[in-house]
Amino acid sequence: MAGTSESGSDPSASGASGPSARGDQGPSASPARGPSAPADPRPVLFVTTEIPPDRVGAFRALAALTPVEFALFGGGMHATAGVSDHGLPAIEVREQDVFGLARSGRYRAVVAGTVGRIALPAAWFGAELAKVPFVLWSALWAHPRSAAHLPGALLLRLLYRRADVVVTYGPHVSRFAKRHGARHTVVAPQAVDADFWSAPVDAQSDTPAPVEDVRPVGAVADAIDDVPQALGSAPDTSGAQPMPRLLFVGRDDPGKGVDWLLEAWDASGLGRDGRAELRLVGPASERSAGHAGVVALGPVAPARVRDEMRAAAAVVVPSERTATFREPWGLVVNEAMHAGKLVIASTEVGAVAGGLVQGDRTGLVVPAGNLNALAQALVVAATPETPNLQAIRAAGRETAGSYTHDAWAAAFAAALNGSVACRP
Repeated sequence: MAGTSESGSDPSASGASGPSARGDQGPSASPARGPSAPADPRPVLFVTTEIPPDRVGAFRALAALTPVEFALFGGGMHATAGVSDHGLPAIEVREQDVFGLARSGRYRAVVAGTVGRIALPAAWFGAELAKVPFVLWSALWAHPRSAAHLPGALLLRLLYRRADVVVTYGPHVSRFAKRHGARHTVVAPQAVDADFWSAPVDAQSDTPAPVEDVRPVGAVADAIDDVPQALGSAPDTSGAQPMPRLLFVGRDDPGKGVDWLLEAWDASGLGRDGRAELRLVGPASERSAGHAGVVALGPVAPARVRDEMRAAAAVVVPSERTATFREPWGLVVNEAMHAGKLVIASTEVGAVAGGLVQGDRTGLVVPAGNLNALAQALVVAATPETPNLQAIRAAGRETAGSYTHDAWAAAFAAALNGSVACRP
């Protein structure tokens, strides 16, 4: 089954000011009626793999708006492990259990994402038999191109047409779903814990760690002992201007663009000349070998990621398209913007196609795979006196401020209530 791998809108890459809890405009407008309380008291069945840290706030906000029960079948594709102490109404199930739940009549609607070879079709077919709305939650703006993914792509083409509503990561995903037959789409804006990522340094010790702070970035849960402390843990009293740091945060997987980033870094001469440092959070330490000025930290806890962001001049998101992957969004973009940092992102990042990162307004956008363009952007970001960078950072932070858990939940609740209203 086609899937997503997030961790985080175009109104066409040309200028949306931010998301809203509404359906898309135009002839395919969503039936959303707003997030008012539904008349049907039954809960919504929300079928998903697990509850990762970056979804806890959004799911809690949804549960505050409408009764919901999460059916978790495991095997998530997120960069972080699922949270067990999420405080949400949830049950652990096997994929083959989903059909019975969906057709049971205990739920007023059924929601499922695009993962689960058995769970996804079971959720849809069970909802059909129960005669309740089916809502597809999609992150995809391209179907994986491989023989193994063909059955999943064919199923999704059917579900785009049969779903009462398709709730999407952004307008780029909505356009893709509509091209494949979706009748109604609603954008639920991607969001992270803004308070956590924007917290000032002096508030760290006074603020209890949020749920996001109990899991590492990546699959490794143990702290790494041999990594130097992040810049910012101790003030620089030498009077010297600190060397600019550029930051990558993510998995070292095909499509994340680490090789392209390292090539562009070498081409920029920033490390060779001692003008800047590139820090990689996620990739293993050996990734820095042979690249001057590169420090690879491996997976680290979110609080450490936040420290690295505070010390960085810019965060780089160099995603590339592969046969089986196209970056759905890139929540690190939201995190960096909340931290007030410049974002450099490729045209294959969903947050670019979805309009959060707008070239020379809320961030720097480079063509995916273009070595010279990325190298030039790295030099620009590492040069403090570059005009307009402060204004771009400020615009990014302001725009990201409207991508909230509450906005995500309001859009999802509106989609659910609208889908019920459209049912005979």
